[in-house]
Amino acid sequence: MFSLSPKEDKFFELFRTTAEIACEAAEKLIEYMSGEEFSEEKNKEIKDIEHKGDKMQHEILKQLNKSFITPFDREDIYAISKGLDDIIDHIEYAASRFIMLNIDKATDEARELGELIAKCCEEVKNVMEEMKSMKNSKELAAKIIEVNRLEEVGDRLSRKAIKELFRSDKPVLEIIKWREIYEALENTMDACEDVANAVEGVVMKNA
Repeated sequence: MFSLSPKEDKFFELFRTTAEIACEAAEKLIEYMSGEEFSEEKNKEIKDIEHKGDKMQHEILKQLNKSFITPFDREDIYAISKGLDDIIDHIEYAASRFIMLNIDKATDEARELGELIAKCCEEVKNVMEEMKSMKNSKELAAKIIEVNRLEEVGDRLSRKAIKELFRSDKPVLEIIKWREIYEALENTMDACEDVANAVEGVVMKNA
């Protein structure tokens, strides 16, 4: 029977809380891209969420440094913690591109990628919730597979959007701008998949 002491349990709670912050950032990104303008004020709202993610990353590392016993390998705890923080960082980076590149309005493809990111973050949160009982969970493997599936959908959409960009008659500068944004959004989904894969590795080690 896989059991945890309260001290070991704290890492799973910290992971879950960080995943919730990622979901919050993803929902804010959807709201951001659905607006009629990209203001510094709205961008700051996502930046503030990113700061919350940084604080959680620091808290996990602090707990890791002072814990004698951990529920699984320290390097895996660090990898999952960093991966969750990377998701939030990528969301903030993608949002900042709209202002940095002077974009007036999000495309349908960008908004669709935003919706996929939100779904992916929700599944990552589900993975974190199931991870606590990884040896007994009947849902964890399916949740990991779903993150991978959503990433593949996002990858196909991003590639299609970029291909259509280069087939369009848009000015070269606009093509460069949107390629960067699509890649930034796709990188966010890659980060979600990285976390799911890291958890899968932990499950295999502790089977």
